[in-house]
Amino acid sequence: QYILKSGTITTLEDAHNIADMKYSVSPVVKVAVKAKDGKDLPKLVEGLKKLSKSDPLVVCTTEESGEHVIAGCGELHVEICLKDLKDEYAQCDFIVSDPVVSYRDTVSEESNQTCLAKSPNKHNRIYLKAEPMDEELSKAIEDGAVGPKADPKERAKILTDKFDWDKQVAQTKIWCYGPETDGANLVVDATVGVQYLIEIKEHVNSAFQWATKEGPLCEENMRGIRFNLMDVTLHTDAIHRGAGQIMPPTRRCCFAAELTAKPTLQEPVFLVEITCPQEAMSGVYNCMNLRRGCVFEENQREGTPLVQVKAHLPVSESFGFVAAL
Repeated sequence: QYILKSGTITTLEDAHNIADMKYSVSPVVKVAVKAKDGKDLPKLVEGLKKLSKSDPLVVCTTEESGEHVIAGCGELHVEICLKDLKDEYAQCDFIVSDPVVSYRDTVSEESNQTCLAKSPNKHNRIYLKAEPMDEELSKAIEDGAVGPKADPKERAKILTDKFDWDKQVAQTKIWCYGPETDGANLVVDATVGVQYLIEIKEHVNSAFQWATKEGPLCEENMRGIRFNLMDVTLHTDAIHRGAGQIMPPTRRCCFAAELTAKPTLQEPVFLVEITCPQEAMSGVYNCMNLRRGCVFEENQREGTPLVQVKAHLPVSESFGFVAAL
């Protein structure tokens, strides 16, 4: 059970594995499934495993509450996955919840103060500030151009030239990315001459992974936040600054830093293209306005009575949109 999505079978010694497919969409629409009959549960779990292998985009997870969640990129995608699951993979009846949309926590300005958290034994203190990152920078990290796997020198160059970062910071001070070590959040070491700092680096990073995975606003992933580690006061004795003393305060401090920096939510938005005749335009606009959509471009098709409209539509409003249209 090691290969989850796709693998490469080859007879060549030095073959290169085939690259994963890159998607322009991410799985944001989630539904929870549970077996109608208790004894079908193993079937359902097996079916979910098969589904997750068969579709490169779908994400199947088990929540802490024990429900099985299927995440897809839109209403239609999830519907088809559920149909496959029912007919092919699980072959049993199950109950499906209403679809929900995953949001992202982010901040809109720098923290208005430096946040402090103390460790449980009161011997260590951690000072953090949060500030927003450029939308372009978040995208560049998610695409991998400035991500953790990028070449450090090139990454530093992009950060200094394009995003006006300090050269020293861009080269050596980025501690880690999160969530899952490759998301669009950073920990930046802005401390000066702190003793024993390297020893707690791992603990701070793992706490940061934990904090960015479940943000304080609605326990969703964070995105586009840069945490600056301003200062750390550590105990001289190594035994008093283990993981248990460093992780909880770091996590609390990340939350505090985010909450003092005007936190907001980012919601996923679909780019919709609608082609319709001229007389149906009013209906399209009505439908859009009801669902918080905004039309930003319309083009006449040459030589036809059709108009092509492009619009942004929030994913949470998109359920039943096609039917309404």
